[in-house]
Amino acid sequence: MRYLFEDYAADTDRRELRRGGALVPVTPQVFDLLIYLIRHRERVVSKDDLVNALWNGRSVSESALTTPINAARTAIRDSGETQRLIKTLPRKGLRFAGIVREEQSTSTAVEAGIPSALALPDKPSIAVLSFTNMSGDPQQDYFGDGVAEEIITALSRCAWLFVIARNSSFSYKSKDVDVRQIGRELGVRYVLEGSIRRAGNRLRITAQLVEASSGAHIWADRFEGDVSDVFDLQDRITESVVGAIEPKLQLAEIERLKHKAGPDFDAYDLLLRAQALEYEFTEASFAAALGCLERALAIAPSYAPAMALAAYCYAERHNQGWTNAMDADAATGLALASRAIELGKDDPNVLWMSAFAIRALGADAHRARELLARSLQLNPNSAIALTTAGWNEGMLGNPERALELLQQAERLSPRDPRAWYMASAAALAHFAAGEFEEAVVCAKRTLAQNPRFTRTLRVLASSLAKLGQIEGARKVIADLLRIEPDLTVTKLRWRLRHMDESVLSPFAEGLRLAGLPE
Repeated sequence: MRYLFEDYAADTDRRELRRGGALVPVTPQVFDLLIYLIRHRERVVSKDDLVNALWNGRSVSESALTTPINAARTAIRDSGETQRLIKTLPRKGLRFAGIVREEQSTSTAVEAGIPSALALPDKPSIAVLSFTNMSGDPQQDYFGDGVAEEIITALSRCAWLFVIARNSSFSYKSKDVDVRQIGRELGVRYVLEGSIRRAGNRLRITAQLVEASSGAHIWADRFEGDVSDVFDLQDRITESVVGAIEPKLQLAEIERLKHKAGPDFDAYDLLLRAQALEYEFTEASFAAALGCLERALAIAPSYAPAMALAAYCYAERHNQGWTNAMDADAATGLALASRAIELGKDDPNVLWMSAFAIRALGADAHRARELLARSLQLNPNSAIALTTAGWNEGMLGNPERALELLQQAERLSPRDPRAWYMASAAALAHFAAGEFEEAVVCAKRTLAQNPRFTRTLRVLASSLAKLGQIEGARKVIADLLRIEPDLTVTKLRWRLRHMDESVLSPFAEGLRLAGLPE
């Protein structure tokens, strides 16, 4: 039997623990302890249980028991402080808290002597790589990304298909990586790759579907047309992929989900540019993204995706304190979100972005929850919607549900360059649960990748203060005030009035202790 959790695989036949493809050295006793905890993860394991299992009931000292427990934690990069996977329940025992998948230990799970880093889902699974820009102009990279992202969105709406999130599949962009390695690292059966050449108003898109375990080509084709035909070309590629993966599948679902009336190509092109700018996550890039979206909406006033992305950008600027017109931006963003929902009520991306804006700008986390549920119903494969829902549940004071959603997001996007966003949501959830040490760990992980993220700076400062680490908390407040000099507890409480009082009160108290002005 193989037990898979996070990026670890514990093989009871080989008596091996591996992380990715690398063997993790552990003693036989430590391996047995870890397997015992995993097998009995549905309950709390007592000290007597461990003694009976590992020492056949012989009398052992406390240190003899503690040593293999600490070694097991070290092997899986856990610690007595974070207790991410092996939880200690005082005076009761231990419980393995990770999400575990079981599979039979067979040679088919091994490629060139390296076991799969992630188990395959129980349904067809695919990763769509960024389409290579063959135009000779690096400034056109955004267009290949946009075409691939549209295909990901279309495939994701098929509930029977497990689709890796864009951020993880795009992490291989411009890298020469064997498709079999990609399949192992992302835990998918199929990989779609391709290229795009744009010359004037003409497009040429090539695509090929590969079985990741063998590297065998299942299907390949070339699609050509005018730039105004880009939506039809994307739909044809999606249909071909579905037909290749499941020949007996009726394509009615894909037909139903086709673009009913594609927007003007220039508006679409501006949307793609705005997406690339938003991804940079700077004050200037958000302003530039909003400029692109304003131009897109001037061309296509009823373009719901552009409205929703603009609402999202206004909300994130609001969260970051990157605007001197809070009230005006809030009004504009809310109006855009409301109109986007009316026009794009069946578009999952429109729904999650609008939900984000309604929560942040309209202080309505319950309405946001409804919209996020609808978004995930339409597209259960959206890691960003799951992460946004996790944020929302943390703010509503439901940390267990928040962490559950975030674990699903991490599986859908295991190599996400924006993993900092997931970690930040986890930091808030741990804070809401009163787990301040875990909140600090997640917050520091976030800020190592994005030190500008003010939401996490606030969580870190409050958590450190709650732990009595006032000096460290004051340093974080200093970093926060360099980004938003006029921030006060009163202003923040108003901005976060959608947060449940059970979370907001201790959060504000921690920030006061950390030195944020009243």
